[in-house]
Amino acid sequence: MPISEEKFKEALGDKHIPVLILDNKWHKLFKRAGTTSEIEELEKELTALLKRQGRVNTEIKNIKKLKGELMQNIVSNMDDAGDKSDKKVSESKRLINESNDKLDAYEDELLELPREIDRVNRELMIKTMSLCYEKLAENTDEIEKIAEWIHEIRIQLKKNIIKKQEKEFQNADLYTYMHDIFGHEVMEIFDMRYEPTLKKPEKKEEETEDKKED
Repeated sequence: MPISEEKFKEALGDKHIPVLILDNKWHKLFKRAGTTSEIEELEKELTALLKRQGRVNTEIKNIKKLKGELMQNIVSNMDDAGDKSDKKVSESKRLINESNDKLDAYEDELLELPREIDRVNRELMIKTMSLCYEKLAENTDEIEKIAEWIHEIRIQLKKNIIKKQEKEFQNADLYTYMHDIFGHEVMEIFDMRYEPTLKKPEKKEEETEDKKED
């Protein structure tokens, strides 16, 4: 019976889930179990979010570096008199203000990205659990069918082995009887065709020797 995705959500609860697409075992799993269009879409979305997070971190580092350079320019030009120096200081201050606005926006986004990554990652985990459970159920059904088939084949094999032995004993007895009645010369025409397969099994020969001793 299928398990609803709500059950999988309950099972996950507040557990920490590592980012699935960064786990090599997760990728290996789907090489064996296959995948779905939903999982592929969530994988793309999660990949894009992680790339965005990386770009935002890089932008924040670059902006902070730029701000440091601008602050240094302001300090360097503060002691110089003249319009040129004032313009440099004014431009640097303007760029710092722009940098601060960008920095605020990136830092706000950086706070939101982990939550969004976790949301998509959990959704991907639920879809993964659902697919795995489905594959487990399918494989279990197939295993049971194969096991039943093997059981039936084993029974049939045992029956056929016994049947084969009985036929071999019967042929050996028939051949011996005919050989005793018609003699070697008459039976020679049959020897080429039947003799190789009509030798009595060892067990039968042992039984015959026991009877002679009695």
